[in-house]
Amino acid sequence: MGNLLELRNLETYYGPVMAIRGVSMDVEEGKIVSLLGANGAGKTTVLKTISGAMEPQKGTVTYAGEQIQGKDPDWVARKGVAHVPEGREVFPFLTVDENLQMGAFSRSDNKIRQDIDMVYNYFPILKDLVKAQAANLSGGQQQMLAIGRALMLRPKLMLLDEPSLGLSPRLVQEISQIIQRLNTEQGVTVLLVEQNAKMALNVGDYGYVMEVGRIVMEDTCARLQQASDIQEFYLGMKDQGVRGRRRWKQRKTWR
Repeated sequence: MGNLLELRNLETYYGPVMAIRGVSMDVEEGKIVSLLGANGAGKTTVLKTISGAMEPQKGTVTYAGEQIQGKDPDWVARKGVAHVPEGREVFPFLTVDENLQMGAFSRSDNKIRQDIDMVYNYFPILKDLVKAQAANLSGGQQQMLAIGRALMLRPKLMLLDEPSLGLSPRLVQEISQIIQRLNTEQGVTVLLVEQNAKMALNVGDYGYVMEVGRIVMEDTCARLQQASDIQEFYLGMKDQGVRGRRRWKQRKTWR
């Protein structure tokens, strides 16, 4: 189908600090692409640079064949890029239903109510809480609401920043399944940023690994799951053989 999103040699700074260093990535249309890395690797900065919340000093962001780097976030959202930031950032004093309506702020069609019903179909718990203030929801419910609100944009591309953060294993599995359903049933292309490598590699088609602002590894998620570096440093699987050699002396092969 071709690439919906292409990043080329991106450099983005927080003040004098270079947060991402020459990042290049492709997100194929209709796929789920996972971006892994430890805290502080630059993953969130990549998403903010795509969505327009940050402007790169160098490089290009090409979405649907058009360069969008440096554009206003509102303009990028209207093009069909929905950003679900880390920490959910729902409107705390609005109800569940009002939050979903806010997700459709840029739409003028007559199918908004129909799409709200679709969100309730994906997240039945939200339908039970339709009049509840978002501030009173649990962390998992707020995450569902944030994803549901992004869906109201009718996005072609969804940027998900740490959707599993702080959730129980059962809720992580539930969110994972919903991401996969949105991808297959709604045709939403997904760029998923995660520290939870197990979840990200199970859900994704293709994956990138970031360290200190750079892409250090990329492959299909199936092959990344088999890579020894990924197993040890991200999946917590340690080889106990070789007479208990000092594992901390090892270096990742991408170094």
